Amino acid sequence: MKTLIATLLIAAPLMVVNHAAVAATPTKSTAKTTAPAKKSAAKKGVKAAAGAAAAGAAVAVVAAGPASAALSTEDLAVSERVFKGRIPCELGAHVNVTADSANPGYFIVDGRGFKYHMAPVSTTTGTVRLEDKAAGAVWLQIANKSMLMNQKAGQRLADECMSPEQQQVADAIKKNPPPSLLDNK
Repeated sequence: MKTLIATLLIAAPLMVVNHAAVAATPTKSTAKTTAPAKKSAAKKGVKAAAGAAAAGAAVAVVAAGPASAALSTEDLAVSERVFKGRIPCELGAHVNVTADSANPGYFIVDGRGFKYHMAPVSTTTGTVRLEDKAAGAVWLQIANKSMLMNQKAGQRLADECMSPEQQQVADAIKKNPPPSLLDNK
């Protein structure tokens, strides 16, 4: 069933594009006058697509679209706990987390060199987790910090990210550290 839905989501836009191309096909009288213009426009389109593909190898970009799946009530509850805004990270980096206005519960997570369209995922530990499954990106948010990881590349894109609320919790932990699990008291 999942394969069928995925196939339909992929095929539907292609059918619309094909239908638009058939509707825009010129008649014989206009085909002779517009053929050179079409070839140059096609070449420019191919060059632009190749340039975008080359740039896309270094930068992961996933556009928000109407094809986003509906979220469960648990996932919507997770989305309410996500810290939004410009969140500073270590080494002068930052991450922008903004709600996707077109898709309730979804978020756009971007920064220097990356942009992801993420959906909340419920966890058993209470950790806020946003995922972009197509790109392999994961945003994890705990009480005192957040991090962005690219699971496909096996690297952290941003670490020690703290919203003002998380900074308060981190300061409180520094002042009153929790008891060690190894202490027998």
